[in-house]
Amino acid sequence: MSCDFIALANPGVQKISPYQPGKPIDELKRELGLDDVIKLASNENPLGTSPLALAAIQKELTEIARYPDGNGFVLKDAIHRRFGFAHNRITLGNGSNDILEFVARAYLREGDHAVYSRHAFAVYPLVVQAVGATGIEVRAKNWGHDLVAMAAAVTHKTKLVLIANPNNPTGTWFEKAEFEAFMQAVPEHVLVVLDEAYVEYVTEASALNGLDYVDRYPNLLVSRTFSKAYGLAALRVGYAVASTAVTNILNRVRQPFNVNSLALAGAAAALGDTDFVAKSRELNAAGMAQITAGLEEMGLPVIPSRGNFIAFDVGRPGLAVFDALLRKGVIVRPVTSYGMPNHLRVSIGLPAENARFLAALHQVL
Repeated sequence: MSCDFIALANPGVQKISPYQPGKPIDELKRELGLDDVIKLASNENPLGTSPLALAAIQKELTEIARYPDGNGFVLKDAIHRRFGFAHNRITLGNGSNDILEFVARAYLREGDHAVYSRHAFAVYPLVVQAVGATGIEVRAKNWGHDLVAMAAAVTHKTKLVLIANPNNPTGTWFEKAEFEAFMQAVPEHVLVVLDEAYVEYVTEASALNGLDYVDRYPNLLVSRTFSKAYGLAALRVGYAVASTAVTNILNRVRQPFNVNSLALAGAAAALGDTDFVAKSRELNAAGMAQITAGLEEMGLPVIPSRGNFIAFDVGRPGLAVFDALLRKGVIVRPVTSYGMPNHLRVSIGLPAENARFLAALHQVL
């Protein structure tokens, strides 16, 4: 009789459904025998990677027999020079997802509560459940965070609140005044994680920048990533800025050498390539306008977005439309698991990719 290793797992882990990433291009080619496939599913940078980052990675290749710098000095120093925060306030992660894992492991245990919004990033409930804590999902407002309701959901059991600006997969956002009122309402002992994975795509000069607030609020942690605007998704590298006390704790649960040498070198160089980020932002704004206009012409409701993606309502089960688009060689992202069964999310691509997506969608519908 074989042992039931599912039953032996931690109760929180047993409840988790594995995260489903976007479908890879090669997998779709194999499945359907297609030669020409475009992927607009994973919010990747259609311009590729910063040339400065590629040069730094190429140079670092000769040293891959050695372990990376466990303290990540080069990248921390680049973040320090760019934003002014000391090394002891920076935590490096294997993607910003790694940061979320650190926070949950360090600050949550069975009986604790963590608050997050409906239609928010799927990893939030996953990391909370994995450590046996209880997730409190707050109803969304216009597909985005209702910060007033989220603050009201905080109780004496709450240890953590997870918010995103802009939010994935809806692209929604909140402004400075809303955020400031929220932080004033949240007790000082509750750690607030502000996930800014898409902040580099925000074009409004008056928009909220979480790094402006970490000195004001000791219970605030801001996480960012190099996977999106910087074009380093395959290398998995992100970072967090917080108080020295929070950073000290996170580094106690961070695995040694969690960020590899190529990622450290590439991210440090990419952070200084402001021209590449500016071009990425410009292309994204044009693509956002192109796809939005096309969707509205088809009569499909669009959720306004400040990310590098758009969520839209197809007026029928999104999975069926997703499958039909796959057969035309176009990969987008279904968001049924986010409580949005009639929506799809499409990443902004190159102009020709955007046009092909719109043409395929028009044919499918």
